[in-house]
Amino acid sequence: MTRVLLVDDQDLVRAGLRIILSSEPGIEVVGEASDGAEAERLARELTPDVICMDVQMPGVDGLEATRHIVADPAVSAGILILTTFDRDDYLFEALEAGASGFLLKTARPEKLIEAVQVVARGEALLAPDVTRRVIAQFSRPTTQLTAGDLDLTERETEVLGLVAKGLSNAEIAGTLYVGEATVKSHVSKILIKLGVRDRVQAVVYAYDHGLVSPS
Repeated sequence: MTRVLLVDDQDLVRAGLRIILSSEPGIEVVGEASDGAEAERLARELTPDVICMDVQMPGVDGLEATRHIVADPAVSAGILILTTFDRDDYLFEALEAGASGFLLKTARPEKLIEAVQVVARGEALLAPDVTRRVIAQFSRPTTQLTAGDLDLTERETEVLGLVAKGLSNAEIAGTLYVGEATVKSHVSKILIKLGVRDRVQAVVYAYDHGLVSPS
């Protein structure tokens, strides 16, 4: 069962999200918060697997709350940012804060369910449109590193390049003709060597440090 915490300052929005997610077998909404400070407290108390986080809220906003929750060693939840604002500054701040995904509230209900499931699996949500915007933002790396600098093997470098294109583990497995478990192992080792939380952070790191190049 995937445990979800909903964070939004609008009661109607939270009610709608609860109805959508609760309709899916295997997903349980365990709590709701109306601001970032309450979200931080409930994240520790309820130990959710996924936190659906609004951005603009009074007091502690969603981006600040995300930074605090990601830094809290007592919380292991992945954070899915939900917003009505399709703005690049929100996207990049959310990714840099440690969010595992970014979804507009205008998305279809099935996309929300899929996003929660993806984040719950630890794969993180990296939709193609988001990938393109990340590439555009980090097309000029701030630091130039090589795979050798981070002790990445040839296969790990190849996997990182495919992750940077937005491919899922299953898609990477099909591309490289290997098992999905093998891909998961490579991704785990890449995250450790890069010192990042998840594959979204790995993509940002890879473009920002010149490990992969826009194609």
